[in-house]
Amino acid sequence: MKEEISIMPEEDENLEQAPAEYSLSPSSDQVFKKVLENVLELLTHKRDRNATSAVCRSWYDTDARTRRELFIGNCYAVSPDRVVERFKSIKSIVLKGKPRFADFNLVPYGWGANFTPWVKALGDAYQHLERISLKRMVVTDENLMSIAENFPLFKDLSLICCEGFSTLGLAAIAEKCRHLRVLDLIEDYLEDEDDEVVDWISKFPETTTTLESLVFDCVAHPFNIHSLEGLVARSPSLRRLSVNQHVTLEQLHRIMVLAPQLTDLGTGSFRSETGSMVADPNLNLVSDFASSTSLNRLSGFREIEPQYLPAIYPVCVNLTSLNFSFANLTADQLDPVICQCHNLQTFWVLDTIGDEGLQSVAEACHDLRDLRVFPLDATGDSESSVSDIGLQSIAEGCPKLQKILYFCQRMTNAAVIAMSKNCPELLVFRLCIMGLHQPDRITGEPMDGGFGAIVRNCKKLTRLSVSGLLTDKAFEYIGRYGKLIRTLSVAFAAESDLGLKYVFEGCTRLLKLEIRDCPFGDSALISGLPLFYNMRFLWMSTCNLSVRGCRELAQSKPNVVVEVIEDEDMENEDEEEMVVDRLYMYRSLVGPRTDAPPFVKIL
Repeated sequence: MKEEISIMPEEDENLEQAPAEYSLSPSSDQVFKKVLENVLELLTHKRDRNATSAVCRSWYDTDARTRRELFIGNCYAVSPDRVVERFKSIKSIVLKGKPRFADFNLVPYGWGANFTPWVKALGDAYQHLERISLKRMVVTDENLMSIAENFPLFKDLSLICCEGFSTLGLAAIAEKCRHLRVLDLIEDYLEDEDDEVVDWISKFPETTTTLESLVFDCVAHPFNIHSLEGLVARSPSLRRLSVNQHVTLEQLHRIMVLAPQLTDLGTGSFRSETGSMVADPNLNLVSDFASSTSLNRLSGFREIEPQYLPAIYPVCVNLTSLNFSFANLTADQLDPVICQCHNLQTFWVLDTIGDEGLQSVAEACHDLRDLRVFPLDATGDSESSVSDIGLQSIAEGCPKLQKILYFCQRMTNAAVIAMSKNCPELLVFRLCIMGLHQPDRITGEPMDGGFGAIVRNCKKLTRLSVSGLLTDKAFEYIGRYGKLIRTLSVAFAAESDLGLKYVFEGCTRLLKLEIRDCPFGDSALISGLPLFYNMRFLWMSTCNLSVRGCRELAQSKPNVVVEVIEDEDMENEDEEEMVVDRLYMYRSLVGPRTDAPPFVKIL
């Protein structure tokens, strides 16, 4: 599969049509193989590797022998046995599980993406495995114990949006992975009962000195702060540390004194143990931040007490990344920080910053590349304080912008058009207008013109999220001009099947398509058949699909798995005409999975 690994359906065909191999003497053949191995060792990007493996059989085999890093974008796209059969020397694996809509609770609990079969296969095949990165996977404590026991050289574990494990599993990793350099736990859900929590931080051996990154802000349980201080003190290579909300300012002060070399700090809470304004902690922190000359990335700030924000002023000029996405702060509270962040490239913030705060960002942060504005109220029931005014300010002040995620309730075509003209380097444009079918707040017209301008003027755009009142005209623009789009997300938009047909006809490089609450039906779905073989996945929920249409798709594409996710039993006499609640389609080299729960029907 082109984007995941080089075990792709197309390869068998490509090998049949590959250029004939030259007939070489045995000695010349060995020299050629050695030269080819040395060349391929220099290729580290997965796309380069996948392309070389499709040249001919010898290149395919050489890639299998020399590949060290493996990326699999869907854990059901290939079997663990097939992976270990082909690749013999893997040291790093990145594995993704559930569809992204699991983040929005649209994928029921128990859907799948279990790491268990993978960890068993990896443990048997790759004794020299050093790195595992998992996203949206179900990981058990037993899985973590297997990692700790089976990979003696293991160095790097990253769990992103994962679930199923507890502090018991973390304790095994901390205690037994003696070469551990990275332990990053990001937006995970731990399943500890209050009486079963293990002080996993204290399990790191007294000899631990190799840690470079430790992120555990999502671990909600308290821990022994003295154990963490000792760990930090004996880890001179530690560069990234993100603690949870149980770390107070006084404790943060002690940690910063022990680790002045940090480049990336997640503060956890930003409050005092006393809960009141105390002079000493604040003064100490000012000195701590002033001494942290290497610090260029700040995040955390949970349960923040704004009166302590001046402590970070000394480091603001050095910051390239600032994450306030958990901090309920107003423009007045943020302005003194923002006005000093002249080198900022990444800024994440809540919409409580308001249009006024975004205007300050535009005035001070001309080098900004990545902006994300999240809603304080994700339900959209309360009024957002950011609008087209803030977006237009960013467009005019931040010409180097490459990525933007913007939640709001009011928008205009004029603001979006301004961004398309002033920010030509945009790679990612994700505009989420909360509320159903919101038009241009001034003219009352659909938002077609704004999104049309984005795909027309931003020639490098690869990811797009659309929302608001959109007609099929907007999708005609996307199909006509969005030639590089690889990921498209659509919610509460379009008029008819024609809109999706425009996308399928024009966006030939599309890999990931996410659709919810749109009028698209069977005709629109079937129009995408020419593209589906090359797409990684398609998700459609609350549309107008029938079981009959989904079954036609499944029968037309033998190497594509079509899953229908329903909350109720689908078996009845009118099953073929039933409206499908959720459709998940993905490519697979091994056919349908065997661990589908009862609410998942594979067609």
